[in-house]
Amino acid sequence: MNKHLGKLAYQNVTISGPSGVGTTTLLRLLKEKLDADWQGFNGGDFMRAYAAEQGLFDNNNKLHHSSAVYGEEFDREVDMGMREKLKTEKHWILESWLSGFMAQGVPEVLKVLLICSSEAVRIDRVVNRDRVTIDEAKEHMQRRYQENLEKWSRMYKAEWQKWLIDPGRVSPDDPIDFWRPDIYDVVIDTYSASAEETRDKVLHALKKKKSQT
Repeated sequence: MNKHLGKLAYQNVTISGPSGVGTTTLLRLLKEKLDADWQGFNGGDFMRAYAAEQGLFDNNNKLHHSSAVYGEEFDREVDMGMREKLKTEKHWILESWLSGFMAQGVPEVLKVLLICSSEAVRIDRVVNRDRVTIDEAKEHMQRRYQENLEKWSRMYKAEWQKWLIDPGRVSPDDPIDFWRPDIYDVVIDTYSASAEETRDKVLHALKKKKSQT
């Protein structure tokens, strides 16, 4: 264990959040600080490579595609594979939109949600990352979010019931929202926190055990 960090209270970490909030950056910074036996998984990169390999997506298009380009069976296989890793392995940092949802009810997992309270900053980050116009970034982000939410809400309705409604974590009347802050252990606004401050908040949380849900 990294002697500067001391003993960690969690075996795995998930990082979730929509486009432009800094999840990929946080994954990279955490890997740099944690021991070499910690592994990282970037869900966006993995799915993008698969989609290009299958001819489902133009790899020359820098904008990240939505989950609508591939089938539900493969989507579920990847997502449930993440949950299985969290249940049976340790020292994983899993970064994807749904990794935190897939960790619901799994012990020893620190579930991190990144948000950005400034929509303009999120859009600017995507513009700079993908080299597109502001209008292109804004339209793509909105469409991708809606397509993902609609697909995953249909796919994981039963899991939402089993993991969150049945234990009393959310009300049956609440709409499905995979990124509602109260189902995460740590929520960080990357508009007000720098990349390094965000990393340090997560490292601090890794050392402080809280009740698992």
